[in-house]
Amino acid sequence: METLGKIAVAVLVAVMVRWGWKLLNWVWLKPKKLEKWLRDEGYKGNPYKLLMGDMIELATMVKEGKSKASPVTHDITSYALPFDHHIISKYGEKSFIWLGPRPRIYIRDPELIKEILLRPHEFQKPHPEPFRDSLIRGLLVTEGHKWTKHRKIINPAFNLQNLKVRIPSYLFLQYSSMKLIMFSAISSSCSEMIHKWELLTAETGSTKVDVWPYIDNLAGDVISRTAFGSSYEEGKKLFRIQKEQIELIFQMLFILHIPGRRFIPTRANKKFLKNVKELRYVLMGIIDKRKKAIETGERKCDDLLGILLESNSKEIKEHGFGMSMEDVIEECKLFYIAGSETTSNLIVWTMVCLSLHQEWQTRAREEILQVFANGELDFEGLKNLNILTMILNEVLRLYPPIVMITRATHKETKLGNMMIPSGVSIALDMIHVHHDPQIWGDDVNEFNPERFAEGIVNATKGKGSSPYFPFSNGPRVCIGQNFAMAEAKTAMVMILRRFSFELSPSYKHSPFPVFTLPPRFGAHLILSNIL
Repeated sequence: METLGKIAVAVLVAVMVRWGWKLLNWVWLKPKKLEKWLRDEGYKGNPYKLLMGDMIELATMVKEGKSKASPVTHDITSYALPFDHHIISKYGEKSFIWLGPRPRIYIRDPELIKEILLRPHEFQKPHPEPFRDSLIRGLLVTEGHKWTKHRKIINPAFNLQNLKVRIPSYLFLQYSSMKLIMFSAISSSCSEMIHKWELLTAETGSTKVDVWPYIDNLAGDVISRTAFGSSYEEGKKLFRIQKEQIELIFQMLFILHIPGRRFIPTRANKKFLKNVKELRYVLMGIIDKRKKAIETGERKCDDLLGILLESNSKEIKEHGFGMSMEDVIEECKLFYIAGSETTSNLIVWTMVCLSLHQEWQTRAREEILQVFANGELDFEGLKNLNILTMILNEVLRLYPPIVMITRATHKETKLGNMMIPSGVSIALDMIHVHHDPQIWGDDVNEFNPERFAEGIVNATKGKGSSPYFPFSNGPRVCIGQNFAMAEAKTAMVMILRRFSFELSPSYKHSPFPVFTLPPRFGAHLILSNIL
């Protein structure tokens, strides 16, 4: 017995030493080793602080930034990313921050950004990425063979522009009509929003309106109808939960990078975990209901979820495996938050920019009246809106929905003339690149859609298209970018034909990023009926 006791103690000591060493390596030895590499490579940043890194200072600056408005200017980098901008201003372009014990370097060279985005297997999404992973997963974070499989299954739902090339012939007739179904859903949702604004302006012809809640609801309504065939009223529970999750994430910034964070019994953490379960329950109900309706022939595959389930069923029959129920749930969460947030951001900042720059509002309206002279709005006509396309491209440059793309090294990886060790997070600093005068010229912070008159490639002072990536780039380019642009164009056509608009005296400029880049304090405009 004494011998067994000694063996047990020895095993316990060995386990404790092993885990103690791992802990020491994680919180101190590896970060200090990476810090030495960073400084040897010419990167500058704050000294590493045990476990927390820069998180306390970052969270403090984010909290302060959320509480105040910005000057009305398109130079928004210092407001949108206060801590990152502070570090870059202090240490220069080759700078880094500490997200807990993990360093993040900033990459702003367009050629290096292009190289990273073209090598998705070597530069993968950081894992874990607490802010992102706590909200959504799905295609956004899936890697390797699983990502390839999921992209193939989901592709048919979104590749509406090149149907004959992109989708299997057995589904062609379904997806040919899908374009019209989606356009109809977008038009219907926009019409409902326009009608609400008409009622507000009915008596006096003009009124002050915070357009942001309406546009946010519009995008939610569109993605509900096109993804699940339901109205916004049926889907609003999902939106409420996901928007609450974003706010809760900001409340937990101080603890996001602490291992076992989900077990810390704060009020915000407990509410967040409760919402995760509720969100899963709601989505499982929607998916199960749709699967049964398809099996019994009650519903056709006439929305994104239906097409996804049909494509997944075909993949399973042909190859024996596809997406699990959990995978489908994650993709549905991604439909909702990414599909609605990206488009609503684009529409609202377009209205703000056109309020500030009335000459472009006039030019866009004149083009719309010319293209749709007979009053009938059709999908094909959207392709002829050159001025509106230039405007949307410029808005995406100045106010990209996602201000920063992150990648990471999971083994020693060559980038340019550097060999980056494993464990380094990489920030593709989109918002700074989009506001870089060396790329865009001295008028970089001015609203000038004319720069896109000859396309994106010719807009960047000879640097090609790589400095412009509002929907990312390379193999992992956003699968829904065509859908987002079609929705934004349709919405702006319908708005510009019915109203003129300008900033209200109560407008507060607040492009502050949460998951995307919404107006933190709304978008208070004066709408005037022009019919």
